[in-house]
Amino acid sequence: MKKTGSVIMLALLSIMLAFSACTKKQEATEAAADPNAPVNLTIWAWNPRFNIFAINEATKIYQRKHPNVTVSPVEIEWGDVQQKLITALSSNQTDSLPDITCASDYAIVKNMTTYPNAFLPVDGIINLAEFAQFKVDAGKVNGKNYIVPFDSGTAGTFLRRDIVEQAGLKAEDFDNITWDRYIELGKIIKTKTGYPLISWSNNDPYILSMMLRSAGSWVLKDDGTPNFVDNDVLNKSIDIVRRLVSEGLVLLASDWNSYIASLNNGSVVSTINGIWIVASITAEPSQTGKWFMTNTPSLAGVPSSGNYTFQGGSSWAVLGNSKHPDVALDYLKETFASSVELYEIILPSAGAVGTWLPAVNSTAYHQSIDYFGGQKIYEEIMDYASRVPPVKYGVFSLEAQEALGRAMNEILQGKSVADALGTAQKNVSFLMGL
Repeated sequence: MKKTGSVIMLALLSIMLAFSACTKKQEATEAAADPNAPVNLTIWAWNPRFNIFAINEATKIYQRKHPNVTVSPVEIEWGDVQQKLITALSSNQTDSLPDITCASDYAIVKNMTTYPNAFLPVDGIINLAEFAQFKVDAGKVNGKNYIVPFDSGTAGTFLRRDIVEQAGLKAEDFDNITWDRYIELGKIIKTKTGYPLISWSNNDPYILSMMLRSAGSWVLKDDGTPNFVDNDVLNKSIDIVRRLVSEGLVLLASDWNSYIASLNNGSVVSTINGIWIVASITAEPSQTGKWFMTNTPSLAGVPSSGNYTFQGGSSWAVLGNSKHPDVALDYLKETFASSVELYEIILPSAGAVGTWLPAVNSTAYHQSIDYFGGQKIYEEIMDYASRVPPVKYGVFSLEAQEALGRAMNEILQGKSVADALGTAQKNVSFLMGL
């Protein structure tokens, strides 16, 4: 009897558990079907004054039509975002991951290739034809698009108008020039004013990277293998860097903070960087009206090189583990991919220049900027963005970028170009298992 009773009790318990499971499943289904059910999206991003500010403003706009949706941005430094993604995805512990993450353009191909099911494609949802092509290409993997482009790394040449004019030159002298001409003008300025032409952080190869990208070239080939040795564009770029340094036209800053200080304390005439550098330049109020912007130099003798390039940049990606993938995709579609109002807010407040081309219709992009002598720099940078050639990064782009930086420093310290590039190619090949 006891045995029979136990069997009956177990049977009843199983029925109750099954009923409970069905009930929860039904409740989850009903909640998903209810368009007014509360939804919370979590977004990982860095830079509270830029990315997170943009998220908060996008959320305000989205909540007008979707008051049931709340968004929780989580501030995490870029390096930590990448590390947390890799750790969670490698161990298949995805519960801790957000619905949406801000993704560096350099790491997108690596992440989407290594973890092909971890991110959701945006094809058919986001009108990518409305974004700058070079940004769209950065998020295309195996024929699918995985990102909603955001932060524009479109670059400009930013110069001190007062120092240029002190040397007897005009702002127009720097329009649509080659690097050779940039050096010639720099020598004139150095002779007449004593100011070095440009500064950069000596542990960062971004100046070489921008030269390569102006030609649609990179240190990885289209098949992803290293492209350091016998890379004609890279060799021409290195020659330009060596000439800039040997002519005394470069102030080599010890780190990023020193580089920014060189712009704010009037140590140099110019810098060439992504448009986001404007926030750092304008941090010094005493230089209001003394700066101007033009496009970047091209590489003479390289037919594919033009006066447009980029540096840095990030995009948005939806995680495959999201509990609300449709809402997450719709959130990005209705804000970063279709709201002129959003860009109208975040541009003047945070200098956040996106790559959604219709945003140029916003009055904010056509405003004269006092700091740049009334120049409409944001209108111009949107035009630059439409002209930047695409670059195929490859899975090992971050590793290749680091190898490029080491090679550049070795060359500036006296190592032969052939030896430095040979070592870089060997090291990246080793990491790739070649």
